[in-house]
Amino acid sequence: MNSRDIFFNHIAQTSPAPPALEIVSANGSRLKDVNGKEYIDLISGISVSALGHNHPEINDAIKKQVDRGLHINVYGEFILQPQVKFAELLTSLLPKNLSCTYFVNSGSEAVEGALKLAKRFTGRTEIISFQNAYHGSTHGALSVTGNESLKNSFRPLLPDVTILPFNDINSLEKISSKTACVIAETIQGEAGVIVPQKNFLQELKKRCTETSALLILDEIQVGCGRTGKMFAFEHFGIVPHILLLGKAFGGGMPLGAFISSREVMSSLSVNPPLGHITTFGGHLVSCAAGFTALSIIRKEKLPDAVAEKENIFRQNLVHNGIKSITGSGLLLGIEFENEKACKSIINNCMINGVVTDNFLFAPAKMRVAPPLNITEKDIRLSCQIILNSIEQTNN
Repeated sequence: MNSRDIFFNHIAQTSPAPPALEIVSANGSRLKDVNGKEYIDLISGISVSALGHNHPEINDAIKKQVDRGLHINVYGEFILQPQVKFAELLTSLLPKNLSCTYFVNSGSEAVEGALKLAKRFTGRTEIISFQNAYHGSTHGALSVTGNESLKNSFRPLLPDVTILPFNDINSLEKISSKTACVIAETIQGEAGVIVPQKNFLQELKKRCTETSALLILDEIQVGCGRTGKMFAFEHFGIVPHILLLGKAFGGGMPLGAFISSREVMSSLSVNPPLGHITTFGGHLVSCAAGFTALSIIRKEKLPDAVAEKENIFRQNLVHNGIKSITGSGLLLGIEFENEKACKSIINNCMINGVVTDNFLFAPAKMRVAPPLNITEKDIRLSCQIILNSIEQTNN
């Protein structure tokens, strides 16, 4: 049985018709398939590979940690240097009230931990989130995801969840003394990269402060430099009570985190002890990779170059078939006439050597989320391939 047959018969599928490219190697912003064909990677594993593929410094950090040890004990019991070093780095980069990190395995697990933390610390049960937000596929994360079509087949989900319209300041009055937390994406990703309107996040933080609710900002997709700042909330002049990281946070390895103050975080360790626990969270190899990746992003000042690279995309992606380009930095949504047109253009892009996809809740938009260190040459080449693919679809 060949690889394709095994893939479709013995590996669980997540959609009825996956593109099923058979990728055998990756380097920088390029992927190579089993036939030797190269592709420019414009999605970087859905915002994971912020430094591209096969980065030598990350690879070296992984290899060194493998030689020192893999799994030692469940999370939070032993002092383990990869976790300590990474926590120290995060503390140096974040505001003072975000000084205590709980490492987990993924973004969804960061969401789950943060929701438990907010309920435990406040003693409240109501959770508020927003329409078209995406926070993950586990039960708690799905409960606060703001799209009913994704949720209905899995009910009942968490009770006491209220979904508000995003960017509607008037609706924030529904946050009350019963609210444990409000969870929001700093910039909505799967909605098609929707940037908050002026003052929305400021008013959201103000209302949370008035009601003593905790504000959780989900930066799993937009964090670690993708918007031109190390953390997207820095664009808006606010600081959350809890910050969520994942995807690029692990440098290509599985890793997530929820980060808060020591005061808030300590509530998870008592009444009951081990109120939140993970066996593999903060895996030593993942922390070594994540620490190295974030260190490189900072050292090479990659966020400083994001705005210029965004401008190159916007300046080159001009076509009558493109209705709009939304987003921030190197997370952009290219809007086409409808879902059918978008899917056809994406398919032609893959045939022509560019890997991209659309968004869960904005199927008429193409995702652009390349590695932060993508070259100007590859940006211009990928834009030309996208334009050619639009022409192919229209002809």
